[in-house]
Order: sequence, then structure tokens, then C-alpha cells
Amino acid sequence: MNVWPVNCIVVNCITKFKPYMKKLNYVSIVVLAAAVIIAGCKGKEKVPSGEKEVIVPCSGPDYFTTSKAFRANSIGESQDQVTSKKKALTNARNELAQAINTTVKTVTDNYVNSREFNNKEEVEERFESLNREVVDQTLSGITTLCEKLMKTESGTYKTYVAIELSADQLVSKYNERLSKDERLKIDYDYEKFKETFEKEMAKMGGNN
Repeated sequence: MNVWPVNCIVVNCITKFKPYMKKLNYVSIVVLAAAVIIAGCKGKEKVPSGEKEVIVPCSGPDYFTTSKAFRANSIGESQDQVTSKKKALTNARNELAQAINTTVKTVTDNYVNSREFNNKEEVEERFESLNREVVDQTLSGITTLCEKLMKTESGTYKTYVAIELSADQLVSKYNERLSKDERLKIDYDYEKFKETFEKEMAKMGGNN
């Protein structure tokens, strides 16, 4: 029985299958190139004829409200830089406050309906008053996510801003106020309120 050295066997195999390896490499390259082209085509959406995409600073998915924070963005324009920034921040704050008010109203309504209060109408009125107080107080905790200053061809200034408010910060402020309210603290259940709040935020933020 002839025993071939291992190195001879390897060399022999490579020599024997070399033509096939060349073909295989060529096919692999073609397949890979096709995959890259297809991926590139999918990544670029076709823009309708006669239209051009407008990129707006401080906007897009990165600045949407999530389950962890309320977010808003806006634009301010003026002949003065400072005034353009003030306008942008004011607009964004108003938009954020409106979103918070709407969410909080839904949360408190759901919370009240899930509990057994002796006088629901009175409780609802107290919550509405409390909502305004808490929102006004928490707006001071807003942080700026993005800020861009641009100068237009006409010489005016445009400020783009995106701001956010932590959902946890809002819940903490509510807990603080509810715990001190003589009427509401009697039947107040923090864990239940927080659970109701988090469910509503999850709907808005898509569990982000």
C-alpha cells in the first residue's frame, strides 16, 4: 500500500480543482456585486420628477417623541439672530406643552376611571387644575437636543431647534404634587398612576 505524503495530497487536490475554484470565485464575485447593486437601489427612494427633497435640520425620527421623553421641534426666523432663536424655542415649547397636556389628560382620565372615587367629578376637576400646574413647572426642565442657525439669501436668520422633556421627570413631579394634595393623596396609588402613564407613553413612542 502506497502512502502519499500529506503535502503531496493537498497540492494534488488544489491542482485538480483549480479550474473549478476559478469558476467559483467568478460566480461569487458576480453574486456579491449584484447584491450590492440591489441594496443600493433599495436604499435610495426615487424622487418624483420635478421635485427635490428638502432636508430640514433638527427634524426626523431622531427627534420624535419616545416612550422615555416628549420631543418637539420648530423654526424661528427674524432679522436678528437672538430673536430667531427665541421664536424657535417659543414655538417648540408651545408644541411640547400641547403634546404633554393631551397625554396627561388621557392618563389622568384613564387613572380616575380605573379607581373608585367617591366623587369622580370633583376628582377630575382637581386633576385638571393639577395638570396645568405640573406642566408649567416641568417645562423649566426642558433640554435642547439640536440647534442650528442659518442665514438666508435675503439676509434673515433662521434657527432650527429640537427640545425634549424626560417622561420620568414629569412622573416624578406628578408624584410630588399628588402626594401633597389633601384631597387626592387619600386614594392616590403611585404605582397604578405610573403604570397608566407608561402605557400611554409606549403608545406614543412605539416602545422606543
